[in-house]
Order: sequence, then structure tokens, then C-alpha cells
Amino acid sequence: MNTALRLLIVLGGSVLLTVVAGWAAGLLLRRADARHPETPLWIKLRRCLPALQIVLLAALLRGAYRQTGWSPLQENQAVAGRVLSLALIGAGAWLVVGVASAAVESGYARYATGTRDPARVRRVRTQVSLIMRVVTAVVAVVAVAAMLLAFPSFRALGTSMLASAGIIGIVAGIAAQSTLGNLFAGFQIAFGDMVRIGDTVVVAGEWGVVEDITLTFLAVRTWDERRITMPVSYFTSRPFENWSRGGVQMTGTVFLHVGHSAPVDLIRDKVHEILHQCREWDGRGWDVAVTETTPSTIVVRAIVTAKDADDLWTVRCAVREQLVAWLSRKHPDALPRVVLASAPEAARQLRA
Repeated sequence: MNTALRLLIVLGGSVLLTVVAGWAAGLLLRRADARHPETPLWIKLRRCLPALQIVLLAALLRGAYRQTGWSPLQENQAVAGRVLSLALIGAGAWLVVGVASAAVESGYARYATGTRDPARVRRVRTQVSLIMRVVTAVVAVVAVAAMLLAFPSFRALGTSMLASAGIIGIVAGIAAQSTLGNLFAGFQIAFGDMVRIGDTVVVAGEWGVVEDITLTFLAVRTWDERRITMPVSYFTSRPFENWSRGGVQMTGTVFLHVGHSAPVDLIRDKVHEILHQCREWDGRGWDVAVTETTPSTIVVRAIVTAKDADDLWTVRCAVREQLVAWLSRKHPDALPRVVLASAPEAARQLRA
């Protein structure tokens, strides 16, 4: 048989079988999705079809490339076989990660739709994210190791390095002490339920929402859209505020400095009126009291409640803004004043 014809048969047949297999797999996944629309598993598995097709194509070519009889391939069989093996290993790792990601994400989606507790949903989401990162890292390490074993020179190097594995392990352990600490801290956060994606936290004096958690760092999105990236070991070694822990309902305070002649009873009535007009107030409770006095002012504290941290911030700002505006308009004498007269002039005014 002609060499060109055999080359065409091998390449064309491999590509044709790969396309047909991909089409058949996609058809089966679409039918499965139509029969079971309650789970997104089949839609997510369809994203793995390119990886599956590359695996099939690489496997077919790896097994049949010697049958082409093409002289360049015959002269470089080792190189061609190694390239196809590397492609097969890489595509296989891609396929494994894709299938695992589809299974984990579909399981999380079903759990999220069937659970009404947002705290549990955030906890599972954090655990799922870290588990997927671990699976991806393990598959990547195994794939890279398998690729290196395809080269005889690297196999010899690996064999020679086994003799000094103990010393290398000790040195690597000392050098990666902080990294390993962050790694174990990431597992502790994920399965110890200390902090979850979506929790409202206060760290290093900054208020924000946990946006992402990895095995080594944690990202907090602040109210002004900044991102604070911190090592996960920070949350296992230092105290921090988690406003979403134990329920999302919150109680906040508004402090106001006014003069000694301020009408506290009228302020209390005004705060009650402002809260009734504020949609973010959840109605659980409120209070107004004088908590401190200074030689020139008194401190009035208003306690307000809301269903979550975002609404609490809105309620506090509304009470503070409207209360100051009301005092300026109705009781300007109740606002604090700064004495600008010098001491001798003030004494003369008193004697007069």
C-alpha cells in the first residue's frame, strides 16, 4: 500500500473516530441532561469533551503511528512516541480535573438549592473550593511526574536523587515551613468552619467580605472595592471579628456628641421615627441613652438592629445623617460649640 495512503488512513481515521466519539458523547450527555434537568452535572461534563477528544486522538495516534510507514516518523519514532505520550498525559490530566470539577460543582449546586441556611452553603462552598484546588494540585503533580518519567535521563536523575531524599526532605521542610503552615491552616479554616467565603469580617482594622480562600491566602473585599490579601495562617493565629458567625443579624451603635442642653427625650423620639422610615431596620430593637459626659458635651448612643452587616451600615448612616440634620434645623443650640474668646476677655464678660 502507498505510504501516503496509509498516512492518510491513519491520520484521517484517527481524526474521524475522535470526532464521531465526541459527537456520540455529546449526544448522550444532552439526552441525559434532558432527562435529569435537576442537576447541572451533564452540562458541566459537556465542557470536558475537548479534553476527551484530545485523549482519544493522542491514544489512537500513539498506537498506530508506526503503521504509517512514513520515513520521517520511522526515523524519529522515539521522539514522535514521546510527544504523543506527553500529549496523552497532559490531556488525561485535563480530563480528570474537568470530570472531578463537574462532579464537585454539581454536588454543591444541588446542596445549595436544597439548603436554606446561607451559613452552611458558604461553609460547603469554602470546602469545595479548597478540595478542588487540592485535587488539581495532586493531578498536576502526578501528570508532571509521569511526563518526566518519559525521558530516560530524568529517570536516572530521579534514581540518583533518592539516595539523598532524607537530606533534601529536611532542607525542603525547613525552607517551606511557612508555606506548609499556611497549607495546614487552609485545611483548618475549610473544615474547622472558622471563616467562609461570603462572611463579613474585620481584620487589621478593615471591614470587608471574604471573597476567596485558597490553600495559602485569603482575599477580603473591602467596602471601597479594595482587595486585602492575607495568609490563611493569620486567621488561625490572631483574633479577628466574624460578623457572619452565629447568624447574620447584627446590632450596631451610633454615637452623637451634643451640648448639655440637648433634648434627649426629643432625640429619642426622633431616632424612633427615623428607624420606622428606614427600610433596612429589621424592627428587632432600638435604644437611646446618654453614655458619657465631658466638660463641653454629652455623648448620646443610639442602638439599632438589622438583618445583616450591609443593612446595619445603611441604618447607622441614615440615623446619624438625619439626626444631625434635624438638630441643626430644629435645635441648633443643642449642637456642640467651640469657645473662641480668650480667658481675660471671658472673665471681663463675666464680671460685666
